Amino acid sequence: MSTISVRIDTNLKKSMDSLSHINWSEILRRAIMEVIQNERERDMAKAVLLNDQVRKKAPKGFDSLKIVREFRDQRYGGEKTKGS
Repeated sequence: MSTISVRIDTNLKKSMDSLSHINWSEILRRAIMEVIQNERERDMAKAVLLNDQVRKKAPKGFDSLKIVREFRDQRYGGEKTKGS
């Protein structure tokens, strides 16, 4: 496990010392993990929003089946493909 140092106000340190039964290291570990989790969730939410913004809607009347058929005809030279 790695070690970090944190500077705190003298009065805060006195208050912490008066509550010696509390594991302050564990409190800080949990707080750091919570911030990291929140940031990851925020990044994921931003990615979803960005994806929604860049996704293009098909124009009205767009026939994807027709496009797929044209690509297949070009690839296979107009031969009947399995399932068509």
